[in-house]
Amino acid sequence: MQIRLAAPGDAEAIRAIYNVEVLESTNTFDMVPRTSAEQKEWMAEHGGVHPAIVAVEAAEGGPPGHAGANGEIVLGFGSLSVFRERSGYAATAENSVYVDQAHRGKGVGRALLAELLVLASAHGFHSLIARVAGHNETSIALHEAAGFELVGVEREIGRKHRQWLDVVELQRLL
Repeated sequence: MQIRLAAPGDAEAIRAIYNVEVLESTNTFDMVPRTSAEQKEWMAEHGGVHPAIVAVEAAEGGPPGHAGANGEIVLGFGSLSVFRERSGYAATAENSVYVDQAHRGKGVGRALLAELLVLASAHGFHSLIARVAGHNETSIALHEAAGFELVGVEREIGRKHRQWLDVVELQRLL
């Protein structure tokens, strides 16, 4: 497995992984799958100090997956995003990590989050925030194992698939 910056050729693989979460889970509060045009826009927003990264492996061998740039299989992706629009928040970023269902439990999420921490530090961020659906114990444990601390729980602030959803906020100072 290799972790690298996402390339334009990875857009459809990232979109496919994300849209499964949109349709089948409450791990994202999005309810409408991303279109190809929206994915291109998302990719354009995730360069510079707020990059997107992918975990990839060679196409031969292993479970099937989503084809990315260079014929590799995209196992998962992560990104840094603007935490809040006001300039006083510029030293804080929000992270996201998504792993293809066929590749979970193999260290992909851990590797993606570790690289996001390296990139966030290299780009001068002071604080990294994770906002996780309250029932997503796997993501909460992943972040805690990477040194994030619980800073709050927003109770029933979202609704999806007929469920009220909490959001757990975790933070790591860099």
